[in-house]
Amino acid sequence: MQATVAQIIEIMDRLVPPWLAEEWDNVGLQIGDPRLPVQQIWIALDPGAEVIEAACKNKVDLVITHHPLIFRPLKSIDFGTPGGSIIQMAASHHLAIFAAHTNFDIVSDGVNDILAQRLGIKQLEILKPIVVDTASQKEVNSSASVEASYGIGRIGVLDRPGSLTDLVSRIKKKLKLKFVKVAGDPKMKISRIALCSGSGSSLVPAFLSSEADVYISGDIHYHNARDAESVRRAIIDIGHFASEHLMVEALAQRLEQLISEAGISAKIRACTIEKDPFRYV
Repeated sequence: MQATVAQIIEIMDRLVPPWLAEEWDNVGLQIGDPRLPVQQIWIALDPGAEVIEAACKNKVDLVITHHPLIFRPLKSIDFGTPGGSIIQMAASHHLAIFAAHTNFDIVSDGVNDILAQRLGIKQLEILKPIVVDTASQKEVNSSASVEASYGIGRIGVLDRPGSLTDLVSRIKKKLKLKFVKVAGDPKMKISRIALCSGSGSSLVPAFLSSEADVYISGDIHYHNARDAESVRRAIIDIGHFASEHLMVEALAQRLEQLISEAGISAKIRACTIEKDPFRYV
């Protein structure tokens, strides 16, 4: 049976519950008609112009991204602006866009766990716990309201401990990176690691309050590095893109399996045209 946008949303909401998202976030269907059929689905990190234009040319019906197209309520839609042109392009081609953002960061087996698994970090715990009132999940689970702990970031141990230099080499190999930014003594012994996918400066205090020796994330500020140095800790900034883009292939594989189990059909593709907007020159 051919899938619809609504059926794919239902599967995504079970996999990555929308009630886990931060209050400031905007997750779920960004644009589109839930009633329309879906033959092709692309998974991408960003709903950028290049991705959406390529999706339209390839007659894709649904693009699922990590970063939302719309963060705040729109007062107008100007087709001459970058965001407005993407909305116009998607609407004119009947392309639906769906986002799973902070809910995908927080959920178990989400982006943070995918990153940790890729780097060989085991015995994972939550770096910064949060409390979610599960009464807000009525549309997903009708059970009685309780409070449950979830959280941002992870902390764990390496399967093979070593020096900071060893860890940097592992990260570059596993994530296929030529460069990372590092603060800390190259010879220091690393046994416990904290990490946060995406932009992780806000979790540096949680890292410094933990027993982790090093913190892996993206978009780390200068003074964060100085704070870590002062207490003989280390920070590895792998970049925002590299810390999250690996979710594309992982989500494509999971969604393909769940769609098959649901008895509906749609072709899933991990979008491969995205590149980090930053480069070293």
